Amino acid sequence: MKTMTVGVIGCGNISSIYLKRSKIFPWLKITACADLDMAKAAARANEYGVGRVCSVEEMLADKSIDIILNLTIPKAHAGVALAALKAGKHVYNEKPLALQRAEAKKMLSLAAKKRLRIGCAPDTFLGAGIQTCRKAMDEGLIGKPVGATAFMLCHGHESWHPSPEFYYEEGGGPMFDMGPYYLTALVALIGPVRRVTGSAGISFPERTITSAPKKGKKIIVETPTHIAGVMDFVNGAIGTLVTSFDVWAHRCPCIEIYGTEGTLIVPDPNGFNGPASVKRGKEKEWQELPLVKGFAENTRSLGLADMAFGILADKPHRASGDLAYHVLDIMQGFLEASKSGRHAALKSACASPARLPEDFLGGF
Repeated sequence: MKTMTVGVIGCGNISSIYLKRSKIFPWLKITACADLDMAKAAARANEYGVGRVCSVEEMLADKSIDIILNLTIPKAHAGVALAALKAGKHVYNEKPLALQRAEAKKMLSLAAKKRLRIGCAPDTFLGAGIQTCRKAMDEGLIGKPVGATAFMLCHGHESWHPSPEFYYEEGGGPMFDMGPYYLTALVALIGPVRRVTGSAGISFPERTITSAPKKGKKIIVETPTHIAGVMDFVNGAIGTLVTSFDVWAHRCPCIEIYGTEGTLIVPDPNGFNGPASVKRGKEKEWQELPLVKGFAENTRSLGLADMAFGILADKPHRASGDLAYHVLDIMQGFLEASKSGRHAALKSACASPARLPEDFLGGF
């Protein structure tokens, strides 16, 4: 079997699960790690048996590396991705694709010009939980979608994350941090969005870190931390998404989709597992759906593996740049609508990605 070689740029917290789970895909081979902190890169490489540690510049110049796995902080996503594309390499970004539409457009345009692929997290929608929901939707289990609600509510990350400052900078906040999971799932299940509106605010202008090693440090909040968005989907459904770092407790569902024939409860889109449940018409009880065969464990790198296989087989990949750009467009639209007091019409569009074959790993 042919393989695609991968170099990792950015060896922070999220890199661990990518390095661990990528090993299950025989056509993926991570060969090098890079980070501004070379000691951090060396530690990750040693932990997961990656043979080489190098600078970013050395990695981009290495012609043996096919794909750059860009796990840097959000404000570095576009710069690293553009540099990788200029070096002739495919790119798979952590979410979000970029902070602004203009830089994301540059990435997509350059990739198209050079016939390179762009992929982007999240890939959790390819897990067994949401793929089960997609199967149910495709089979018409709840009829035509008429609405959806989604909630991601917590009180921020300064109580547990070792370096939480970037969550409160531009490109952070609950929408850009967690919104991609929810929006990617909604687009995968219902389809693209044509216009949005929203309200956004900062409830706590200053935060105090209570986790080690920066306990006691103050953070000045620069981005909205409570955002309520409304979406008009192309197919006529109306959706609501609320994301917040300002909520101490709640009982709201992760995602519910309402159809002409029933309601579907979608599992947490930040994970790969279930449960998924449905209640049709006037049925008295919820029915838990059996999960499709696939990836129910934390399999970050599934989207990367799908992109790599797509390159080898000359097939579309699912966690695509177009999908990630549409999600970025929605998120920016919420914030712009809040400032203007109007709906924001979206210029982007994308197709709902095809379902992942249940024999994805064994079938190839």
